[in-house]
Amino acid sequence: MDIVLVPGLWLDASSWDLVVPHLTDAGHTARPVTLPGLESAETDRSGVHVADQVAAVVAAIDEADASVILVGHSMGCAVAGAALDARVDKVSTVVYVGGWPAEPGMIPGKNFPTDGADLPPVPWEEFEEADVRDLDRATFEALLRPSPASLTSEPFELGDERRYSVPAVFVCPEYRAADLKEWVADGTESVAAIPKHKDVTYVDLPTGHWPQLSKPAELAAIIARAGE
Repeated sequence: MDIVLVPGLWLDASSWDLVVPHLTDAGHTARPVTLPGLESAETDRSGVHVADQVAAVVAAIDEADASVILVGHSMGCAVAGAALDARVDKVSTVVYVGGWPAEPGMIPGKNFPTDGADLPPVPWEEFEEADVRDLDRATFEALLRPSPASLTSEPFELGDERRYSVPAVFVCPEYRAADLKEWVADGTESVAAIPKHKDVTYVDLPTGHWPQLSKPAELAAIIARAGE
């Protein structure tokens, strides 16, 4: 099965490099995406919009001959969720890693500081210890580049409520599945989409916020099982 892999903030397709071989060995075709604006640290991001990032994921879905597993990480979950909305008939399962989809009109990145057209990476020292657990700092920082600042100001637009019928797997790395369920039960605004899904699975993967770097084999196994 084709598996479309959507990175979160500050990362390109290469952030999935440790996951891809495990998916290939399991018989899948991995399609990691470099979102517009993430081509390099020097990329001009002034003309990159949220819709452009969503369109790039939609294009990756369209490249597959059959339905896909769609995987998003962190802020990439919102991008993946919007792509699911656009191609609900071509996604068999969606996997949200360390994040969740946005609801219509939400701006998940609204609290991040910007620098002109850039949304710069957060310095290592500002992450919580839980976020960077099991992570090699040098490896991580070598991958980073700014994301487009539009993610802090442009809302996600969605319109096909059939997206809630697609089976959704929520991988919980730096927090527990029990924590996420509690946030849902408490009506936390950022996770408002989750209780609307009709088929939800929660999976614990104890590590830091970037399991594609810290626990790639384990994450690949979860993704592969999601398509069974």
